[in-house]
Amino acid sequence: MLLGVGAAAVVVTLCVGSRLLMPGVKAPTVAEHPAAAPAPDEIRETAEKIPATPEGQVVVDHNEGGLPKDSAPNPRYAPGTWATDKILAKGVADRIAGIKIEPGYDETAWTLKLDGHICAASSHVTVDGRTAVVVQPAKRKGTKDAGICDEVVFFDLNTGRKLWQSQMPSANSAFVTNTNLTLTKGVVAVAWGHGSVAYDMKDGRQLWNSTGVSRCEDKSFAGGRALLALEECGEGADATYEIQKLDPRTGRTRWTYGIAKGVQSAYLPSSDPPVVAVAAGDTEVTDLITLDGNGKRLATISMDHYDPKCGGRYFGAAYFGEFEYCDGMVVGRHQIYVESKENDEINEPETWIVAFDPRTGKSGRKIDGRRMEPAVPLRMNGDDLLVYRHSDSDVEPSAVVSWNSRTGKETPFLLFTLPEGDAGKLSDPEQSDIVVEKGRVFFAKRELTADDKHPKDPALAVIGIGNVGH
Repeated sequence: MLLGVGAAAVVVTLCVGSRLLMPGVKAPTVAEHPAAAPAPDEIRETAEKIPATPEGQVVVDHNEGGLPKDSAPNPRYAPGTWATDKILAKGVADRIAGIKIEPGYDETAWTLKLDGHICAASSHVTVDGRTAVVVQPAKRKGTKDAGICDEVVFFDLNTGRKLWQSQMPSANSAFVTNTNLTLTKGVVAVAWGHGSVAYDMKDGRQLWNSTGVSRCEDKSFAGGRALLALEECGEGADATYEIQKLDPRTGRTRWTYGIAKGVQSAYLPSSDPPVVAVAAGDTEVTDLITLDGNGKRLATISMDHYDPKCGGRYFGAAYFGEFEYCDGMVVGRHQIYVESKENDEINEPETWIVAFDPRTGKSGRKIDGRRMEPAVPLRMNGDDLLVYRHSDSDVEPSAVVSWNSRTGKETPFLLFTLPEGDAGKLSDPEQSDIVVEKGRVFFAKRELTADDKHPKDPALAVIGIGNVGH
């Protein structure tokens, strides 16, 4: 049992790409039913209940064995972490392991063996517990197609059952460094800079693709409530970027937002509301641009004092899909939460989180970390923000708290301590997935290495904390 307290000027242009609609596919008629329960193929947005007591206990303690002695410079990559009410699923190299969530056990409920190593994973999960990965088939080793990531696998998290598998068309330039995967209602979409493809979740049927020659190429997608495309137009130093909102089932462009020249890179941390993170004249994000439902700019928020942590995973290498994930920020329906840059002043918080109004760009309330102990934004819980407070103290534990930015109220959600030797890596959102789901928090490493002193011992891969009364 673990106890304790834890921009740029705007030029709007129209880019007509070469996405190809599959025969017989028609744009869906959308009917709004605000009070209706979400459909099984919608992307889940679960609401967490504040427990009667935040006292935590270990519910997953999973170790990985068989790591090579010299694994430090060549780690075993472990992309993808997902949770349901009964299973914690973890991608490791060329397989996905489903671990039973139960105190006192490290039991693998199922293992989904893949045709090769995982190239890209999405954090999105459907309401009924399905998700997808892109795989690099090992069977092509030694051929001219070695290293290509062109296989999409859609699977059930509760059972580990492969629901369908499809080969991406003309994906001979899709690699682990440029392949990006996302999910939106009923659709799985993949982009690799030189092409893209979308599939129907139901049966893996191809809906559309963009493998032809075009001035603008699909670099990445952002999914969830909507589907946005990050378009790169041109190459090298002359490249410019555009954001397009797409009809998920046809690939047709609904609106286009053109980003001014001089932007080195762009990220899509949210599709709805649309938010773009741009690095203007720098490699790090300099501004957030918020858009309305028609693709018109609302506000530009300077990141001079903030660190949204876009593109920071794997030491800046663009592995496993990066453009949808900014680990130092969370976008809600009405607020954007961004972590500050590290503060080295004595007796002051190491970092804090500030709420911004996406309509005006104005800052609101903030929640402070502690000295040498950052505050990390995790995800929305309705209109509240779930925050991880790391602690290095022998007395004061780490915590996940729920923060209401309208009132400033902070409510403990889970209180715990992490294993001493692994706490630093597990607590770093650029090195580990931190997933809150069904009243638990899971810390899962993205890279697995053997212990220097005990290289034959299994290494901690995932630890999960649940409520003692759950």
